[in-house]
Amino acid sequence: MIKDRQGQVVRELEGQNQLLKKLYSTSIGRCALKILVSPFITHLGGFYMSSPLSKTSISSFIKNNSIDMRQYEEKKYKSYNDFFTRRIKEGKRPFDKSDSILMAPADSKLTYYPINEETILEIKDTKYQLKDLLQDQQLANEYDGGVCLVFRLAVDDYHRYSYVDDGQIVGHKKIKGIFHTVNPIANDYYPIYKMNSREYTVIDSKNFGKMIQMEVGAMMVGKIVNYNHQIASKGKEKGYFEFGGSTVVLIFKKDTVKVDDDIINNSRENVETRVLLGQKIGCKGV
Repeated sequence: MIKDRQGQVVRELEGQNQLLKKLYSTSIGRCALKILVSPFITHLGGFYMSSPLSKTSISSFIKNNSIDMRQYEEKKYKSYNDFFTRRIKEGKRPFDKSDSILMAPADSKLTYYPINEETILEIKDTKYQLKDLLQDQQLANEYDGGVCLVFRLAVDDYHRYSYVDDGQIVGHKKIKGIFHTVNPIANDYYPIYKMNSREYTVIDSKNFGKMIQMEVGAMMVGKIVNYNHQIASKGKEKGYFEFGGSTVVLIFKKDTVKVDDDIINNSRENVETRVLLGQKIGCKGV
């Protein structure tokens, strides 16, 4: 279930969910999935989505997903990927520049997880330890007692994401993997994040301590595109995802952030919270 910040239930695309359920729950579907997630097919799909031939799919996607194009910059799209990575109009996602405010890095569905010594992080029924996600035991140990925030982007979300604070970038790591969907239905059958390609940035931030911002690729996403920054700036675009649904993860140390109560309460009830890029989701820890 998904709720907005006013507590209203938000509906998600059923067609996508039904297709994914068939892929992951049947033997034929799983055989097809092995082909779909192969590097050759993934790259072929990415090539098509970046070609002019893919433009024919744009209008039907806008209609089927009720996308309000008034929010986005007006332009003629060269390909489906050009449309998928469209930019929002200036002022449509205002950022609160206050040092004490923690903002959402992307339009997404948010889940909150506390981290402690015995925690096995669970992201929609996918269980793993933080060390597996980061592939770094020592780094994971630093976040004991902290907070993990998972921002799941669906295909109809805005697929550009931003930094949530100013700071110095002190580390970056890329982890190769098999592209799988991050749709929660898939997690009933496969451990998703251990199979996804992902990359993360370690930031010595101004207001939230040494934090981690991770991007996770998904099935049929050609690539995660991060800009080569040395300095993080709050609200500045960090990068974007090409076609598909994808995920951003924020990890904070103990007592560095206080997440808003509605997000925590929703997560305890296994409910995702619909948030928008730049929206307040918490504040500086005390």
